[in-house]
Amino acid sequence: MPSPAPQDVSRAGRLGTVAGAVVLAVTAALGGAGCGSSGGTPGPPATGPAKGAVRLPPRAAGFDYQIGGPYRPPAGVRIVSRDRSASPAPGLYNVCYVNAFQAQPGERASWPADLLLRDAHGEVVVDRDWNEPLLDIRTPAKRRRVAERVDRWIDGCAAKGFDAVEPDNYDSYTRSRHLLTADDATAFITLLARHAHARHLAIGQKNTVELAGDRKRTGLDFAVAEECAEYDECGTYAKAFDDRVLVVEYSDAGLRKAVAGFGGRLSIVRRDVLVSTPGSDGYVRRTR
Repeated sequence: MPSPAPQDVSRAGRLGTVAGAVVLAVTAALGGAGCGSSGGTPGPPATGPAKGAVRLPPRAAGFDYQIGGPYRPPAGVRIVSRDRSASPAPGLYNVCYVNAFQAQPGERASWPADLLLRDAHGEVVVDRDWNEPLLDIRTPAKRRRVAERVDRWIDGCAAKGFDAVEPDNYDSYTRSRHLLTADDATAFITLLARHAHARHLAIGQKNTVELAGDRKRTGLDFAVAEECAEYDECGTYAKAFDDRVLVVEYSDAGLRKAVAGFGGRLSIVRRDVLVSTPGSDGYVRRTR
């Protein structure tokens, strides 16, 4: 969301959860369906997609980030990311946004109470920037149950014709008051990667630069990096994902820096923080 969120600001989900606040208006709650389990720390490497099984995003291609609402892609765009409630853009490479590690504010009541992360006093741990409860992925059994719902959303993305999925808030463990760990996060994303590949979808790492080096073990195929130029992280993502990086900057300075350093290598766009649609107050989309 703009990362959206995230927050803490743990820069890793920084704006990504903007979809939490904004996408809430467009997101319809969907139910869940199954996947495998994982131990306290990730076991063997995730099984990667067979050759030709998934289509990876092109490098250094025109990109638009539309998680706040779909609209006709501008000329030159080849890659679009949209919320799971939207439909793919015909003829383009389409990435499907899902909020995988936190609950949308309007969907909190639809989650089983024991799958909302709680502190020692029984209080739900909430990402205060976006009013999103964190999901409890501390045990293999709970990871499996959370994955069942997210897998249903992934199935919906595949059925609509998306090419890839973007699970947001991978970095939620950094906002969990030390209740979740990086191992919990990687174990859970590994489950999602296996399911996405089984549905012939590529899967992207959303922010969380500190875990980019684990991408082969977890089965992640590309990255969606918010403000990586702003925080000098683009090079780390580029190295880990062989330049298959979708960069979203939220300031003119960040855009200039991204284009100057990686304009011929990565897919870069400057959006407004609320990733709004054309005609909305504050709408911004630039590529240079």
